[in-house]
Amino acid sequence: MDMKNRVQLITYADRITGHDLSALDQLLTTQLKSLFSGVHILPFYFPIDGSDAGFDPIDHTQVDPRLGDWQTVRQIGQHSEIMADLIVNHMSAQSEEFLDVLANAEASPYWDLFLKETDIFPAGITQQQAKQIYRPRPGSCFSQKTLNDGRVINFWTTFTDNQIDINVESPAGQAYLERVLTLFAQNGVKIIRLDAAGYAIKRAGTSCFMTDESFAFVDTLSRRANELGMETIAEIHSHFETQIAVANRVNRVYDFALPPLVLHTLFSLNCTALLHWLDIAPRNCLTVLDTHDGIGIIDAGPQGEKPGLLNAAEVDALVEKIHTNSDGQSRLATGAAASNLDLYQVNCTFYDALGQDDFAYLLARAIQFFSPGVPQVYYAGLFAVPNAMALLGKTNVGRDINRPYLTGLDLNEAFERPIVKGLMKLIEFRNTHDAFNGDFSCTGTATTAQLSWQKHGQIAQLNFDLAKMTAEIIIDNGIEKTGFVLADLLVGLS
Repeated sequence: MDMKNRVQLITYADRITGHDLSALDQLLTTQLKSLFSGVHILPFYFPIDGSDAGFDPIDHTQVDPRLGDWQTVRQIGQHSEIMADLIVNHMSAQSEEFLDVLANAEASPYWDLFLKETDIFPAGITQQQAKQIYRPRPGSCFSQKTLNDGRVINFWTTFTDNQIDINVESPAGQAYLERVLTLFAQNGVKIIRLDAAGYAIKRAGTSCFMTDESFAFVDTLSRRANELGMETIAEIHSHFETQIAVANRVNRVYDFALPPLVLHTLFSLNCTALLHWLDIAPRNCLTVLDTHDGIGIIDAGPQGEKPGLLNAAEVDALVEKIHTNSDGQSRLATGAAASNLDLYQVNCTFYDALGQDDFAYLLARAIQFFSPGVPQVYYAGLFAVPNAMALLGKTNVGRDINRPYLTGLDLNEAFERPIVKGLMKLIEFRNTHDAFNGDFSCTGTATTAQLSWQKHGQIAQLNFDLAKMTAEIIIDNGIEKTGFVLADLLVGLS
């Protein structure tokens, strides 16, 4: 299948409505009707409230009963392209499979399902080998688990000690992934997000991240998904050159460099880095500004000796400006300040990262919608919500600052806000103009930019001037030019 080139929604089933999958289904067919062609439903597997908000499934094949069942998922699939997460790299330490391993050791049918230190380092890992491994989190990549017979085993845990890495190269690991893939296909899932796939293959003497073997694994997994009628999206935070390389190996890749570049553009009043990226960025991508994770930074920055789209000083200035714009709230949720393990991102809503400036926020979305790729809008971004400080205070989980629980009353109030109305108008424009199915080009200076799409004489163009902080969208059908000033979307089209 080919993904529709229209705006998609990213959301948790329960956090956008305060309820479940049925409530999400109703929202998509009423107040959000025709606004989104697809919906990325963030992990709805059992349980949704583990140590990583569903990304540590006890049972990847079971819909959490508090949300509904697979029938409700299929119902949503009747009107929306569903994206679901295939959590490739790991599963919960509380899973039936891992508990069986603890109880029965080598006698367990799942013994080979989970990756152990000795699977990759039979003689044990050396300090030098450990230094070579790319770590998204601080500390060791292993967690000690005690078997019922008293033996202590180092299991590979790339992320947390509750997320036990799967040995995806073992027959048990391959059978596990095949079972989940088949279940997805049978229940209307059309797009699969390959969560943490870059970490799935480990080799001694390598970084154990996006190696040649990792690429080959992603290739094979993507082909199998395609055979079952599904597209795949690789979810990888890394240097921009890696993103370009990955884009050649999968159906689509995320443009994670775009969010920090958009912020840098609006903070520094300089388009240069953004225009350079848009000129070389993959075309088969999904664009985002915000997601359930934080605002990624490493995707635009340097890596070792490799220069980035932004230099180290620009990245530092970008991070500090987010902290300033959010009145220090993002600082309380980022890095070691909360129980975060991710050190490569800033936790903040995109709206607060821009200081709740409605025009700047709308311009950021316009840049996203005019950038190459299929746009996705996160539910907190759709409703331009501020940082969820009460939730952060309750959980002390940094990413919860951008994972609010919204009620029906919250949504009703949001739908009346000019910024939400303006964003929805912009989404409708992006969905309906045929030029976005054509060819992209961009030009500009340090302070001005023109992002253009053209198909069969139909042109849609975003022009913005950072020195004047003005923006307009031009529509040209070859006979006449029309369009609108972006700021007018905050008060109604002129």
